[in-house]
Amino acid sequence: MTMQRERLDAELNKLLQPQRFRDYCPNGLQVEGSTEISRLVTGVTASEALIDRAIELNADCLLVHHGYFWRGENQRITGIKRNRLRKLLLNHINLFAYHLPLDVHEEFGNNAQLGNLLGLVTEEVKGRPGDVAIVAIGRPEQPMTLRELQTRVEGALNREPIVVGDPLAQIRRLAWCTGAAQSFFDLAVEAEVDAFITGEISEPSAHLAKESGVAFVSAGHHATERYGVQAVGEFLAREFDLQHQFVDIENPA
Repeated sequence: MTMQRERLDAELNKLLQPQRFRDYCPNGLQVEGSTEISRLVTGVTASEALIDRAIELNADCLLVHHGYFWRGENQRITGIKRNRLRKLLLNHINLFAYHLPLDVHEEFGNNAQLGNLLGLVTEEVKGRPGDVAIVAIGRPEQPMTLRELQTRVEGALNREPIVVGDPLAQIRRLAWCTGAAQSFFDLAVEAEVDAFITGEISEPSAHLAKESGVAFVSAGHHATERYGVQAVGEFLAREFDLQHQFVDIENPA
């Protein structure tokens, strides 16, 4: 079955509501391709490797979390950017990208999907004044030690996390935010949780963890953000009878 590009654009915008966000990039259709879509490929980042795989799969549409045209980047279409765009345009592949809207969606978002994967129950979502709430606050289904949490994260994501904290500390309440959310660690500390899970760790994060007593778990930017875009792709496939395949391009970050 095929779907008109304009309808897919409308359905995605209805689902993810990008107008709610002050984001670092344009959300929605970033590169226009074929007017009709039947084969959808999803992935975390619109790298050249992902585009090459989409071409091999004869995709009409690529849906990602990390697209192009980030705030403050060089606007010239040269080098790597030119190569990526050239392949999309020559092969008539539509590129849709959703950044913050895909992080925080209550059902399909990266935070919600990571919470489901780790067996975490969301109780509230926090954010800075004037911004959309982005940090999930909740609890594990059963209390566990930090060492047990580390083991669960490693098993679920197939990646050894960086952990700062007492391995025997009891984790009864925690916060999480996928990707590069180490700058939100202070919100987790203010919420009086026992641990904070995100994708990346910064040098100050380790000191804040030690001094606050809130454990810090860095589980990988790419590793924590594989699941939202998959969930949206699976939803679209079910609802509109599209062919869908998630492609995971390995990334150590």
